Amino acid sequence: MKFSKAIKFSLILVSALIFVPQQVWACACCSETGQYRISMAKPREYQLSLMEQIRFGANANLFTGAMSVEDVVKGLAHPAEKYGLSGALVSGAWKLSFRDGNNLGSLNLLLPAQFLNYSADIHDGQTSAGGGPLLYKEWRFEGVVFGSGVFRAGLTAPAKYFLVFQGRGNNCDNSSDFTHWRLEISGRKASYAFFGELAQPKP
Repeated sequence: MKFSKAIKFSLILVSALIFVPQQVWACACCSETGQYRISMAKPREYQLSLMEQIRFGANANLFTGAMSVEDVVKGLAHPAEKYGLSGALVSGAWKLSFRDGNNLGSLNLLLPAQFLNYSADIHDGQTSAGGGPLLYKEWRFEGVVFGSGVFRAGLTAPAKYFLVFQGRGNNCDNSSDFTHWRLEISGRKASYAFFGELAQPKP
């Protein structure tokens, strides 16, 4: 009888040891109502791996708002409303290639030492797969930019970029969380912005 009780206790203990870590892992991804997080830090190895998975979509849109191109764009040769685009993080820089017919240009955005990681409950009633509200997320990068082709003239003087990835998700970050991007270029001879969608991340 005692032997039988000991076996039952052992089985219960083993089951608990297996079950608890799964529950702890699941709750680590749970978001909370009213949650707000913002931090500036060096990317961790896991975050760098997610950045390397991110791919830009096939098109980039030139942002002008309600104003004319001449009023808001400086240092961009032959500006167009839409460009063909390919881009990814390669060797420590976001490398973006733009095409509008025969007009080509590339931008190299050096990955900064730190980036801003932001997420918040925006109280829109959507629920995340990990439990809790579906958070709005941003990853923001600022640094030095170099360019060629249609961008060359505006970037002969020092210029900087501001790149934002936008998306939704739970309390754990994944490359698939981010669905849209926005890029601003600013300098003494350059001022323009693009926006667009992100493609499916690299496996």
